Amino acid sequence: MDAALRRTFNTHWTDALYGRFRNRLTSELGKVEFPVAETPLFIDKDLRELLARNAVEIVNQLAEPKRLAELKKAIPARYDTPGMDELPNCVQVDFALVPGANGKLEGRVVELQAFPSLYAMEVYFSDAWAEELSKIPGMPSAWTCFFHHSRAEAIALMRDTIVADADPMETVLLDLEPEHQKTLPDFIATQKLFGVESECVTKLIIEGKKLYRMREGKKVPVKRIYNRMVFDELEAKNAKVPFRWNDELDVTWCSHPNWYWVWSKFSLPHLDHPAVPRARYLSSLDKIPDDLSKYVLKPLFSFAGTGVVIDVTREAIDRVPAEQRNGWVLQNKITYADALPMPDGNGVKAEVRMMLLRPPGGKQLQPLLPLVRLSRGKMIGVDHNKGMTWVGGSVGLWPAG
Repeated sequence: MDAALRRTFNTHWTDALYGRFRNRLTSELGKVEFPVAETPLFIDKDLRELLARNAVEIVNQLAEPKRLAELKKAIPARYDTPGMDELPNCVQVDFALVPGANGKLEGRVVELQAFPSLYAMEVYFSDAWAEELSKIPGMPSAWTCFFHHSRAEAIALMRDTIVADADPMETVLLDLEPEHQKTLPDFIATQKLFGVESECVTKLIIEGKKLYRMREGKKVPVKRIYNRMVFDELEAKNAKVPFRWNDELDVTWCSHPNWYWVWSKFSLPHLDHPAVPRARYLSSLDKIPDDLSKYVLKPLFSFAGTGVVIDVTREAIDRVPAEQRNGWVLQNKITYADALPMPDGNGVKAEVRMMLLRPPGGKQLQPLLPLVRLSRGKMIGVDHNKGMTWVGGSVGLWPAG
């Protein structure tokens, strides 16, 4: 972390400063339903280069043909969608910030997902914080959250990935009841930046291989899908999707649905990288470790931390039916650093989500920006941080130029 920037920010932090930041977000994106942290994370050059390098190395490892062939076995037959591309368009690698050598911070992978995230919303987070930071005495006047890109280049990379060569009106951000999702501010941001509207999957119309949506009483073709649907939510709510996942459709995807399964927690046991804690499928264990306090138990295909067991017991393992154990991993526990000091001296834990994009036809995934989540509880999540301040969603920033 950049200690000098942190000291200056903490010295000048006030409720009013945070209130102005929140008011700007609300004016731009409407009400934000999830906790929003009182601060950005100031990431110094060494740490952001380390996280970017590790994220690229990890996704390159996952792209190796032999590994990829093995990982594709995770795709359930009923969800195997035609037209899978060679690489996903969107990948998130979540790093817990941990104590490293010589007092520096390092990242350890908590999980990863080849699924879109809050790219557009983070642009608005960055802009709102930059405006407030520029007013603080002693702080730089210009800020960025973008790796290797100017703001204009970063927006262009997002547009090229999400919309590609489609008409924005024929591109939809597809989710289940998007107006009720906590990610709605990102959907609004996406429409503002790229002209892409959100739509509920149950409202699509299928005619042969073609999909349509209704706008002002007219059928509008859907030719590209910005795919924000979470399979376990669709199943839990018994959503009536108007097509079968095995259907040949005249659409392109960002990201293709198969990547939801292939690059996910399922891939963690297949990785061999210093930043990735050892993970094993529960079904592959010959013996349950004696000291379970060193591990966390994770379901492979849940979303937003649902089902994760932090305080693992033999009873928790025994509750997983034998036939479902190939859907769970036991992973070495990560010790978070108190990476961010609050003005009152308390420490805050941080996860940095390295967000990578690849436009159609691109050969590599490119680091875009770091989404940040702050926590003072046992886990990074709302349920473990209730009633606490300086927790929730944020963004990583550093001086521009």
